[in-house]
Formats: sequence, C-alpha cells, structure tokens
Amino acid sequence: MGTIGSTNIGESKQLLAEEVFHHIGRQIIDGTLAEGERIRDVDVAEELHVSRTPVREALQRLERLGMVTMYPSRYTEVTAVTSETIAQSLEFAGYQAGIAARLAVPRMTSAQREHALRLTTAMHVALDDGTTTSSARWAVFAYLGEHSGNTQHRTLIEDTSMVLHRNLRDWAVPTSDRGRMGQVYEEFLDAVRVGDGEAAERLVRAMYYL
Repeated sequence: MGTIGSTNIGESKQLLAEEVFHHIGRQIIDGTLAEGERIRDVDVAEELHVSRTPVREALQRLERLGMVTMYPSRYTEVTAVTSETIAQSLEFAGYQAGIAARLAVPRMTSAQREHALRLTTAMHVALDDGTTTSSARWAVFAYLGEHSGNTQHRTLIEDTSMVLHRNLRDWAVPTSDRGRMGQVYEEFLDAVRVGDGEAAERLVRAMYYL
C-alpha cells in the first residue's frame, strides 16, 4: 500500500476521504482485506500518511454500504457476503440496471450505441465463465448508467457500484439457465441496436430474475 498523496492547500477534506474510501474498498473487493478481518483507523491513517478523520469518514461510508461494521473506540470489521446479501444485491442491481437501460438506450448517440453493443457482446461471451460473468454484466450497466441523462440516477449507480461489485463478484448464471439467459442477451442486443428502451428494461430485469 502507498501514500494517498499530500494534499494541496486547496484540496478538500471530502476529496481525501473519497480517496481513502476507494482505497479501502478496493482492498475489500480484491481480498486483501478478507471477510472478518479487522481494520483499525489509526493503522490505516499511519499507512496512508493521512489523519484519522478521512479514514473514519471513509469507514462510515463503507458501513452504510454494508461492507464493514464499525465498533466505536475498538475496530472495524469487514462483513461477510452471505446468500441473503447476494440475493438483495441481485434484486437492487436488476432494478437499477433496468432503469439505466430504459433511460439510456433511446438517448445514446450512434457511437455510444456501438460501444454498448460491444460491451453486451462481451457480456454474452462471458456467460459460460463464472469468474467474469458479473464483471462483464456490470460493465454494460455502468456504461448505460453513465449515459442515462439523469444525474441523480448516475450518482446512485456510481455510489453503489463498489458494493455491488463486491457482493456479486462470485455470482454466476446457473448452468441450467444459461441457454435461456443467452436468448435474453440476444434480445437485449436487438433492443439496444434499435433503441428500444422499454424492451431493454424488461430484458434487463429478466437477466436478474425479476
């Protein structure tokens, strides 16, 4: 781990806390900080050469997302990903990705649509690879979220992308359902290609079993 750089005089505390938030979050996602592992804000602050204030703010934000549990004046613990966590994350991701598709698909430029089609094709290719299924799928919907034309929804997607990535990283489409899911992906490709937001939303929800 390294230093989260020295702040310029005008750099805000909020930006520093954002950097710490992403730093710790990435460590949880990649397993450097494992489920049940304890995090002490004083250790993180020393390691990153920052004060404890942005570390505490980052940990509070991670707690709101359900990635850690804080025990005041003691330590913070990385939470476990349970079957219930996965189910709730799939449900949330399905509804939010559906909204992103409904908003973005009719609004995209030709170049944006072509990029979305490439991402969707990659999602289809990854269907039989459990290690990349979730990442390839979220790449599609993060892109659609960026081009939804709705600032509030885009912000929501950005704020929750880390926890969804973490909670769904090991999820894969059941082998028995891959034939049906492949057909859903094909129909989604067609919906994106012709700019049909209503069909795209319906098909996204089918992808997430909604």
